[in-house]
Amino acid sequence: MNRKKWVVSPCDRDAAAAIAENCGVEPFAAFLLCSRGMTDEFEIESFLYDTDLIDPYTLPDMEKAVRRVNQALENGERITVFGDYDCDGVTSTALLYSYLSSRGADVDYYIPDRSGEGYGMNSGAIDLLKSRGTNVIITVDNGISAIEEIAYAKALGIDVVVTDHHRVGEVLPDAVAVVDPHREDSLCEFSDWAGVGVAFKLISALDDSQGYELLEQYGDIVALGTIADIVSLKGENRIIVRSGIAFMNAALEDGTLRLGLKALLDSSGSTGSLDSSSVAYRIAPRINAAGRMGSAERALKLLLTENVNEAKEIAEEISEANVQRQATETEITACAVEYIENAPEIKHKRVIVVEGDDWHQGVIGIVASRLVEKYGKPCIVVSKNGDVAKGSGRSIEGFSLYDALSYCSDILVQYGGHVLAAGLTVGSDKIELFREKINEYAEKSEAVVPVLNIDCKLNPSSITVDMLSSLKLLEPFGAENPQPLFGLYNMEITAIQPVGAGKHLRITLRRKTAYITVIMFSVALADFPYVIGDKVDLAVKLSENEYQGKAQVSIQAKAIKLSDIDDDKVISSLHNYEDFFACQELPKEKKEAICISREFCGNVYKYVKSCNGWNFGAETLCYRLGLPPERTAACQISLDALTELGILSCKDGKYTIPAETVKNPIENSGIFRKANI
Repeated sequence: MNRKKWVVSPCDRDAAAAIAENCGVEPFAAFLLCSRGMTDEFEIESFLYDTDLIDPYTLPDMEKAVRRVNQALENGERITVFGDYDCDGVTSTALLYSYLSSRGADVDYYIPDRSGEGYGMNSGAIDLLKSRGTNVIITVDNGISAIEEIAYAKALGIDVVVTDHHRVGEVLPDAVAVVDPHREDSLCEFSDWAGVGVAFKLISALDDSQGYELLEQYGDIVALGTIADIVSLKGENRIIVRSGIAFMNAALEDGTLRLGLKALLDSSGSTGSLDSSSVAYRIAPRINAAGRMGSAERALKLLLTENVNEAKEIAEEISEANVQRQATETEITACAVEYIENAPEIKHKRVIVVEGDDWHQGVIGIVASRLVEKYGKPCIVVSKNGDVAKGSGRSIEGFSLYDALSYCSDILVQYGGHVLAAGLTVGSDKIELFREKINEYAEKSEAVVPVLNIDCKLNPSSITVDMLSSLKLLEPFGAENPQPLFGLYNMEITAIQPVGAGKHLRITLRRKTAYITVIMFSVALADFPYVIGDKVDLAVKLSENEYQGKAQVSIQAKAIKLSDIDDDKVISSLHNYEDFFACQELPKEKKEAICISREFCGNVYKYVKSCNGWNFGAETLCYRLGLPPERTAACQISLDALTELGILSCKDGKYTIPAETVKNPIENSGIFRKANI
């Protein structure tokens, strides 16, 4: 059950005032920086204004890599850039291929097919490259785990230079050079590049420069890959993305934007200037869709083409692939949710592992993200294809998926990735064993709670257009530097109006004499659990909107909760509920908190019937019944027991009263009896 804990970041107002004065930034910007833990003036000035790129030679094996590539350039040897099919891999390939071509190299590229070959190097591809006359393979966004494949290439007389950004295993591949900032012997002060960032450091070293001029030429695709891979937008990544977006906007204005990017923007209907969000939601998904729903080479050709008609044609193909991706993702997500909802022994585990036959491998990672949003816990989606199954997982802050997979390494064929996202290959007959073992790992530590981080509380009367200039100073936004989220607390709802053909809501609220209006997207009135007069807390984002030529602040609600509810008590109760269904032994006080009686269930039923059904979850139901938050789990167990007997019907979390009244004593419910043992 997905219930986030709202946490307001602490901020020392005196420290924020000192930052504003000493660093010359607006007080509101200083406050936000302080709330994000930045109190050191040098760190703040570096974050806001630094343009210094890191010396590429501080990365391990960079000198070896440059020596071997330069040798290949001098001798006219065939170089193959071995990429990956996601946006990071495609941009990495485009970057290195373009640069080497500009140096007159005999260079080609190879991107494995997602469904036929999977991630990374493989012996079949190496054989093909050998037949093409390849002398040197340079990997981008892969290679660190290709121990056997690189040994095979070496045996065939092909030298391999690895550039990668994934976590390093116990053994390094036997390559000519292994350039990976996560190596233990790395002396580099920064390690959070995307694959395209590491490739950029390689071409900077090959160019015998820090990379400033290269950013002018390639900053658009380096920024695109960096944003798409959701790496930290701090340190050098912030410089890369800020510069890349500035170059893109300048090129967009003077008509010199890369043809492929311009065609993608046109096909997506995008207008106006670009920022990190528009790149993340308009461009990156379409580049990714090419590899998810077919061949990533289409996306690569799009980034490389200098033909307007070709760019338009490929962009339209990729946009159509993105539509197909969305439909496939929706279908598989629905299947996965149905599977989980019908398997409480899986749903209530600390890590959800769900499998299906021949689920499209191109979208299972996105499906995993959707499941994390729905269930508020790490989720792994596995697609079975005969004896072999491939999975993709997503996690929440505080639970390292990579470490969890490492714990299960003895039963996995292959795995790799990052803290919050990872992939794996496992035998189809070992999926249940994998499910048990990864949950064994999870149960060794305290349950992780999803957190909604609020940068600071706002007084509704203090929201002004001037605040927006402070927000712009913090751009570009992304991982580890998200768009600020503000808290509006103890707000009374005074009006609720459906807008956008009923798809969205416009909500008016007040605190004392201050009135504000917020928009909440993708929430219909029937699914909104609050009513006029409720006191609520809101997590909101601020942006600029123009109305009749005048700039205004647009307030978007990202989350709403009742003001009077204690987060910790609700979350603790929901954990009791999870443990109850997972058959965990509960201490006496927790057993008492979930215990339900015939009368209790009757009251729940009467209230649901009086509302003609219930769409809003156990937390709100508990509140409407006037019960303490500790009884949230008891309300949910009552709903489950009533549903088990057919007294209520439930679909997609919505409870309805059956057309024909069902009379069945609550004592016949196994759930009811279990809650009263």
